[in-house]
Amino acid sequence: MNDYEADTAFLGNWGVFQQRLLLLLCITMIPNGYSVLSAVFLAATPDHRCRVPAQGLNLTAAWWNASIPMEQDGQPAKCSRYRLETLRAYSEEGLLPPDVNLSSVPQEGCLDGWEYDRSIYTATIVSDWDLVCGDQWKKPLTTSLFFFGVLIGSFLSGQLSDRYGRKIVLFVTLASQTTCMFIQVFSSSWIMFCILYFLSGMSHISNYLSAYVLGMEILGPRVREFFATAGSCLFFALGYMMLPLHAYFLRDWRWLLLGLSVPGYLLLPLWWFIPESPRWLLSQGRIQEAEAIVKNAAKINKKEPPAKIFNSLQKEFETAKSHICDMLRSRNIRWVSVVLWLIWNTVAITYLALSLNTSNLHGDAYFNCFLSAVVEIPAYVMSWLMFRCCSRRLTLSSSLFAAAFFLLVIQLIPADLISLAIALEMAGKFALTLAFALVYAYSVEIYPTVLRNTAIGACSMACRVGSIIAPYFIYLRSYSTSLPYILMGGLTILAALLSLLLPESYGMPLPETIAHMQPFPGCCRKNIYKLTNTKEEEYVPDRKSQDLE
Repeated sequence: MNDYEADTAFLGNWGVFQQRLLLLLCITMIPNGYSVLSAVFLAATPDHRCRVPAQGLNLTAAWWNASIPMEQDGQPAKCSRYRLETLRAYSEEGLLPPDVNLSSVPQEGCLDGWEYDRSIYTATIVSDWDLVCGDQWKKPLTTSLFFFGVLIGSFLSGQLSDRYGRKIVLFVTLASQTTCMFIQVFSSSWIMFCILYFLSGMSHISNYLSAYVLGMEILGPRVREFFATAGSCLFFALGYMMLPLHAYFLRDWRWLLLGLSVPGYLLLPLWWFIPESPRWLLSQGRIQEAEAIVKNAAKINKKEPPAKIFNSLQKEFETAKSHICDMLRSRNIRWVSVVLWLIWNTVAITYLALSLNTSNLHGDAYFNCFLSAVVEIPAYVMSWLMFRCCSRRLTLSSSLFAAAFFLLVIQLIPADLISLAIALEMAGKFALTLAFALVYAYSVEIYPTVLRNTAIGACSMACRVGSIIAPYFIYLRSYSTSLPYILMGGLTILAALLSLLLPESYGMPLPETIAHMQPFPGCCRKNIYKLTNTKEEEYVPDRKSQDLE
């Protein structure tokens, strides 16, 4: 079969065109790294206590200092104070706090608002809109709404990108994400902030997925492996590392958002340097446009293109149009999709929960967040090395098993060994980052071109369901510090076992149509062809993949 990669082999794997495209696509992913976890600092909860008016109460200094009850751990209460009328009566009688049994003094809520510690954060959305005590449920909801936007964007971006093209969706959503973040700076209420945060989440995932699929479809096999497992992820991690650096110097959430939004506008001129996917153009029957892009790439690489580049692919793509319903119509692709959705969901829960948990670790919040970002760098490099020479199933399952091991072992560490517990948590984050990079690239290799962006969007939707749930995993700490780790460890073991059922894609060319997909265990290859309306040649894998299976 004369496939796309054979027709474009004359371009070479690592010419100037591929180098430039790889760099530019990776640069577009930097804003995704610092926006996805910006809530760590935007919605941070400073230490706080009830405000006690300094004037008009006729309280002595001793009673004013004793107006906040103490919790069992010796810390001042955050959501209550002693009734001020009672304290004023004691003060007028000349009594001092040691003269009174404070445990019998009635308490009241924070009727005059709260006072916040400004030593770490100058202002956050929590301190500006008092998202504490009775309104503390709004904080995890804020993060969940962002990921609910990501969920909707995952679905819409796949449909729009498969219909209108990877490039246009990439830049339209990049502009909208940056604009939403900029307008958020001027939010006058929590509701306005959440609406814009939701829209930002929709755009965030749309431009990331479009850039990811665009690179996977244009770049050659070896470069594609690097882009999928290391290149794009390393630049995502670079953006993640920029977040605590920005937050350290911009400690007011409005200034932080402004600093994070402005760089996005600098990426829009890349429109004139990043081409559309020739694979997608072929799937739409736009052969001349696809050939024009490939010929321009040949000119940049100083290669001589043949007079006619694409021949047999034209008829095949014209009869192979697919849509999202095809992900469930065939038994083979249905089971592949269900297993991948479960894996993506689990990886998202554990990865995001550990990332958000950095603010609960001992030590400086900015350093912990930076450390959590730095640990991803070697994970992405390892994912690229493993992807070059290892089975996809084995690498994904082994990384998930390792993550589950670290998450469950944390519970056995004595409470006084804080450094060891943090090291194990970072080791778990390393393994989960490795799994996240692998499952992205693995999914792209499994699905065919005519359905790839829609399928990755559907996988991302399943992933974002986990992202929506993840903030509440962290809040299970209020019931038991071990409970989140036990749940995450158990789910990760299940995902590791399920990954062993997926078809192997190592050494296989990217499938172009549904008929070219590898069979799921228990599904015969002849059942895969039921979705096609015309007779197709059987998809014959290369020798390397046959030996592997």
